[in-house]
Amino acid sequence: MATDSFRHLSVMPREVVELLAPRPGGLYLDGTLGGGGHARLILEASSPDGRLIGLDHDPAALQAAGALLAPFGARVTLRRGSFAEMAEVVAGLGESRLDGILLDLGVSSHQLDTPERGFSFREEGPLDMRMDPAGPETAADLLATAEAGELKRIFRDYGEERWAALIAREIVRMRDREPLTTTRQLAELVSRVVPGGRVPQRIHPATRVFQALRIAVNRELEALQAGLDAALRLLGPGGRLAVISFHSLEDRLVKQTLRAAAGPCTCPPRLPVCVCGQTAQVKVLTPRGLTAGAAEIEANPRARSAVLRGAERLAA
Repeated sequence: MATDSFRHLSVMPREVVELLAPRPGGLYLDGTLGGGGHARLILEASSPDGRLIGLDHDPAALQAAGALLAPFGARVTLRRGSFAEMAEVVAGLGESRLDGILLDLGVSSHQLDTPERGFSFREEGPLDMRMDPAGPETAADLLATAEAGELKRIFRDYGEERWAALIAREIVRMRDREPLTTTRQLAELVSRVVPGGRVPQRIHPATRVFQALRIAVNRELEALQAGLDAALRLLGPGGRLAVISFHSLEDRLVKQTLRAAAGPCTCPPRLPVCVCGQTAQVKVLTPRGLTAGAAEIEANPRARSAVLRGAERLAA
């Protein structure tokens, strides 16, 4: 794959750099490297000797980011893998503390725009949806084996789909006659069975189903929780975490995790004295979350749903 074919616009780049506040000599981790846009800005802001570890599932992203970040030389270390594995990667590099961590969640523009990856219903492609092409299960595999109840749960819990049960039943009925293997098959099935699904509307009726399948195939919420927990352990005093989420499930998990880490006590209110002994780990820097401005949304519509949250690690 030619590196210039990897297209991904970094969301809220100025806000991310301001939140992370990179400095010379710091060590930073971009857990969702993508095309390397955020990473490049972090390296520029931490010149002349700040270092960055970049992680991504996708070999195409690593190739593109490697080309973009090549001018920074030994200041950059790239590894293939999930941000949920960041503790093992950092330890394997002989490090124990980070000064900043960035997680830019969800699917990249390049993945959405590559039909053979199967993330988008807008073009015909295989029902794949794996962020790591070597992952064990595709969306087609899941649709072929999951019971109706499990499909309903996935669509309801991960897609907040009103018609989850109806869609799940139709998938099970249809797959007995013909396997669901392409994005167009699934998109047309949803449009057919959802009330009003064939009426033109701003949001395609299959949007929530595709989101839910992607989250399930990649175990995104489980990985996010593991990554947040690891990030809070790895940040040194004064180190900062920045997380960009694109839907309410991710944002809720980020907000709740940061709020819990910022709380000094987890004891029930009825107890007269604290017995848990917990002290606040972080200070939340974005109580309401940051969103993209109108100019950025016009240039990059993907930024419309983005929410940026951050926290700073307190001294032990």
